[in-house]
Amino acid sequence: MAKRFHHKSMRWRVWVAEKSFNSMTLVTLVQSWRRRLKGFLPLLALISLLTVVLADSLTPAIAQIPRQEIRGVWMTNNDFNTLRERAKVQEAVNHLRRLNFNTVYPVVWNSGYVMYPSATAQRAGIQPFVMRGTDGQDILADLINQSHRKGLLVIPWFEFGFMAPPTSELALNHPEWLTRKRNGQETSISAAGEVVWLNPFHPEVQQLIRNLVLEIVTQYDVDGIQFDDHMSLPHEFGYDQYTVALYTKETKNSPPANPQDPVWVKWRADKITAFMVQLNQAVKAKKPDAIFSVSPNYYDFAYKFHLQDWLTWLRQGIVDELIVQVYRPDLPSFVANIGRSEIQEAQRTIPTGIGIMTGLRNNPVPLRQIKSQVRAAQERGLGVAFFYYESLWDSAPEPIAERQEGFKTLFPYPMFRAKVE
Repeated sequence: MAKRFHHKSMRWRVWVAEKSFNSMTLVTLVQSWRRRLKGFLPLLALISLLTVVLADSLTPAIAQIPRQEIRGVWMTNNDFNTLRERAKVQEAVNHLRRLNFNTVYPVVWNSGYVMYPSATAQRAGIQPFVMRGTDGQDILADLINQSHRKGLLVIPWFEFGFMAPPTSELALNHPEWLTRKRNGQETSISAAGEVVWLNPFHPEVQQLIRNLVLEIVTQYDVDGIQFDDHMSLPHEFGYDQYTVALYTKETKNSPPANPQDPVWVKWRADKITAFMVQLNQAVKAKKPDAIFSVSPNYYDFAYKFHLQDWLTWLRQGIVDELIVQVYRPDLPSFVANIGRSEIQEAQRTIPTGIGIMTGLRNNPVPLRQIKSQVRAAQERGLGVAFFYYESLWDSAPEPIAERQEGFKTLFPYPMFRAKVE
């Protein structure tokens, strides 16, 4: 701006010199400009009035950069009937593009198994759950290729994190990797049923997770990687032999009997944070523009009950995208949760969205509920991601055409996203 002004000033001085202005000419010029400005005064007044009116009518909001608005959907293992077939993948991607979605989150780690051909998994004695599609294709590569052709980002979703079923090959082959409660119990009940938890403090567990993540980031043209609320540990766990010895060595004390003891909670949460920092650095070293995405529960619950200090992750700058899961059937509870201060804090620096439940096979969600929640999020400058693809319209209480038309009204115009800069 300063440079352009300098050039204009030079042209002005040259013009003045060439015309040999005298004082009378300058007076005439000033009078002429005054008459011209007088004619513009009514228009300037109108513009000023409109500006004041519009400013008063706007509700203050923390807005994201528009091109970074999240309009996403998770693709789970329930969606493998779609993912296995190229034609169905093409149909799905076309639907999402037509309805102005911009991001797909396909599962790649579920129930202790990978969803792609993996040398890392083979070395750990884990067989792929689904390795090839009906035409022998790599289903993850196919989804990425077809999505990118339509301008959709693909951010694979590391769904189960440190969680695994007790009957999985991972749990059976590596019992030394599991953590436990103070009473010796190794399992807990989750939305996925009875599960065990890999010890997030054990170096071999950390190495497995790191290798799997880097394998995805380096072998596929992904736009990022996502970790959800299972990249954590329920607060009752951590009383296994390895963790007890580590805590005792570092603090000179035995772990407290109360699993919610603040010092014990913080020590374990800090260990998980340190691992996530290292994981972020490893990902960025391989692919600097990869989006490091996190989709946790709201912060109070995540920290107190799952030792997941994602607000610290955010403040340490390792989170490029945040999607907070708010699966609430009633609107007042939903609105209360999306208005939390930590979500507002995230909006100031990174693309931020809300995870919205669009239904389960045994619990479909009506379109009116989805619409009201999306609008509440959008009014607060938040993006959205839906759980999950099949429930958008295939497993829904309304007809497919009505359902798709309803989603079209939520995103009436395209919104492409850019990678991390």
